[in-house]
Amino acid sequence: MGGMTAPSTTGLPDLRPVLAGQRRPLVFATVSGAHLYGFPSRDSDIDVRGAHLLPVEDLIGLREGEETFSRMWDRGAFGLAAEMDLVTHDLRKFARLMLRRNGYVLEQLLSPLVVHTTAAHAELTALAPLVLTRHHAHHYRGFAATQWRLYERTGELKPLLYTFRALLTGIHLMRTGEICAHLPTLLGRVAEAPGYLAELIEAKAAAEHAPVPASEAPDADRLRADTEALHTVLAGARDASALPDRPGGHDALHDLVVRVRKAAGRPTAQT
Repeated sequence: MGGMTAPSTTGLPDLRPVLAGQRRPLVFATVSGAHLYGFPSRDSDIDVRGAHLLPVEDLIGLREGEETFSRMWDRGAFGLAAEMDLVTHDLRKFARLMLRRNGYVLEQLLSPLVVHTTAAHAELTALAPLVLTRHHAHHYRGFAATQWRLYERTGELKPLLYTFRALLTGIHLMRTGEICAHLPTLLGRVAEAPGYLAELIEAKAAAEHAPVPASEAPDADRLRADTEALHTVLAGARDASALPDRPGGHDALHDLVVRVRKAAGRPTAQT
């Protein structure tokens, strides 16, 4: 349980040179967002997410280190054809987020679009199935509702696909214990997935903020009915899920954070 189906890395540039100059050692860095979800556009930003490691003195002294670090690079930097943003959390904070019903950080951890990895990353990945609960369904229902409201306000295709992606990821997780964030894969795994999504994924490739194409999507009433139906399916899958009510793995995550922190020095990268 807990694995991630791999989308293709085709089309992604080598991002390792961009990350080479980070002040804090990276535990891992992966690509998230539309590239992970399987519907990037030609002008999609590259969303890189991960975890870093603060030194002990930044946690016990008077000068607090950055538990969350973010940085952006404009198109053209390091030869990038798109903008790129990086957000990482200190390992302790990331582990705490794993213990919440936060599907987003688990998708980052399990993303097969790996830019930088370490032995600690592999250990975190192995522990991911222990933290999964039926209550992760709330995360996906909430994220889908937020994206649906954005779609209603903008009429854009991106939040509509985000809405369906979140609902189908949640349904699949509740039924199988596996996190799959890749919408094209989910179309073949969740029987209730609307058939028109394949055409909408193809349309999304043209532009990041394109409107929903009237020729390839049903009307607003049908879209609303389909999303409401999937919310109902997700609620039912949650109630029937074999996943536990509470996360496990707390002690194992604690031991991992302490051990990695004590090890001092940069983790050995396997890039």
